[in-house]
Amino acid sequence: MQHQLNRISAEFKEAQQRVNNLAAAVTPDRWSVRRNPNRWSVGECIAHLNLTAQAYVPLLTAAWEAHPPLDPPPAQYRRDFMGWVLGYAAGPLPGFGTFRFGRVKTVASFVPTGDASRDVTVAEFETTQDAQIQLTLMAEGRPLEDMRMVSPFDAKVKYNAYSCLVLLPRHQRRHLWQAEQVWG
Repeated sequence: MQHQLNRISAEFKEAQQRVNNLAAAVTPDRWSVRRNPNRWSVGECIAHLNLTAQAYVPLLTAAWEAHPPLDPPPAQYRRDFMGWVLGYAAGPLPGFGTFRFGRVKTVASFVPTGDASRDVTVAEFETTQDAQIQLTLMAEGRPLEDMRMVSPFDAKVKYNAYSCLVLLPRHQRRHLWQAEQVWG
């Protein structure tokens, strides 16, 4: 069980490194510029991840407060059916050339403006990423499979807390790949 949570924490840390690499590689004047008018800029991709984390951190915090660790702790965590489905859809998406299968339009509340500076966007990402890493470490021993989460993207979609923890870094990988493709 701890190895599962450590792997998720490592994925969050990898995402931090990728954002830092993007910040080093993309000049401030290009950060918020869309190379393709139909695709987000680097800054918009990262800002979307910030909006996502800002929605999930309070949900996870409340869930952890309502469900103390078990004694003995679960031996292993499993995603539920919806977690598996969303895990595939969250990415990285399969594709053919530059075409990606399974593109999903983001709900309005998660569409970023992308007008914040590179430094502000990256600092916000670091803060929310640290919070997600802490919450992942705090998940140890909790009944994650029994804890139901309602998606902030769609209130009709529910999954267990372990699925949620798995989905967040996958979603990040998807949008970081998009950000890395902007100026490629």
